[in-house]
Amino acid sequence: MKTQNSTGKQSICLLFRVHQPYRLKPYRFFDIGVDHSYFNQFQNADILKRIAHDCYMPVNDVLMKLIRKFGDGFKIALSISGTAIEQMKKYVPEALESFRELYKTGNVELVAETYSHSLAMIMDIAEYRRQVEKQVKMLHYFFGCTPDALINSNFLYSNELASLALGMGFKVVLADEAKKVGGLRDYNLSQDSKPYPELKIALRNNELSEDISSRFSSREWTEWPLTPDKYVGWLNGLEQSTTPVNLFTDYETFADYKNMNTGILNFLQTFAGRIVASRRWLFSTVSEAAEKVLNVVKPDSQNRDKVTGDDRILFSWIGNDLQQEALNGLYSALPVMATCTDIALRNDWSKLQSSDHFYYMSLEQSDDGEMNTSFSPYNSPYDAFINYMNVLSDFLIRVNKYENDHIYIEQCRL
Repeated sequence: MKTQNSTGKQSICLLFRVHQPYRLKPYRFFDIGVDHSYFNQFQNADILKRIAHDCYMPVNDVLMKLIRKFGDGFKIALSISGTAIEQMKKYVPEALESFRELYKTGNVELVAETYSHSLAMIMDIAEYRRQVEKQVKMLHYFFGCTPDALINSNFLYSNELASLALGMGFKVVLADEAKKVGGLRDYNLSQDSKPYPELKIALRNNELSEDISSRFSSREWTEWPLTPDKYVGWLNGLEQSTTPVNLFTDYETFADYKNMNTGILNFLQTFAGRIVASRRWLFSTVSEAAEKVLNVVKPDSQNRDKVTGDDRILFSWIGNDLQQEALNGLYSALPVMATCTDIALRNDWSKLQSSDHFYYMSLEQSDDGEMNTSFSPYNSPYDAFINYMNVLSDFLIRVNKYENDHIYIEQCRL
């Protein structure tokens, strides 16, 4: 049996993800052992400034107008990676301030994630915890908040994650229905997690989320153009329920790589107005919606403890030999990095873990047969692999030197 919320309306949860990695500079074989500076500062600054001015701040302005117009009738959730916050603070502090102003309204929930948007959960749960703790500290420092909800990179879920999240004090974990949370059927449900019923799982509605994030601007899409009335009609066509509909998408969906002429910001504003005026729907944050649901389905999922190319859930990140060699090579440094106190090494370790580096190596093809390189700074996945492995070779030399130096120091103390 499910409980009704105080209004009798069904919740819609909008979550926008904000992430920017540190992109590597061209790094040659002959740089190994000589150059310990890996990241393209000029490119990173240029991209961050452009995205901030073309996307973050214009979208934040729209969201602020909606909050001022509708008050508590309009609420959203944001997930902002540590690397994105770092770069905003360094290159475009006004963009970071605009996110802070949004949060101050009380209508925005901040969701925790790994600091660098990494794949740590499939490699080492202790490292994953360290990265989440680092991100939580950053959210507290810049926003003064302690998040109640946790989202894993690429919405991956397992019982191991549920146990960790509960132990860290989180109340909700956000996941993707397609990323196989075992036993789930209704992807709109916020459910408790077997064997941890105290923890709720907010599942992304993939179809309706992708209608906005992937298909909105495609003239080849049979439903183009997507209007607010059409979209609300699809929502109204869902079975009446008290369970929330979770619409999760990247922030850049509303600008930047989507041409501003698509009208997607106008769509967002009109759609928000339709929902606020609706007798059936209301906007809620993820944690608010999860609190209002008493669940009947208890999902289960096996732990993820190794990299395998057979895992379709992570195929774009670990689906080929290049990606697996790079990822396993990086995490070969884990025994040393788990206790490393060298700040420069730790900073590089964090930045090199961003899942984007492995995504750039994907050989997966899109529907038109093109390589999946939309957001890659490289000419090909092979260029991405070679460049990353050159950087990794130098990084591992430094890690090995750090380990040997500490062994020598310890031996001298004996």
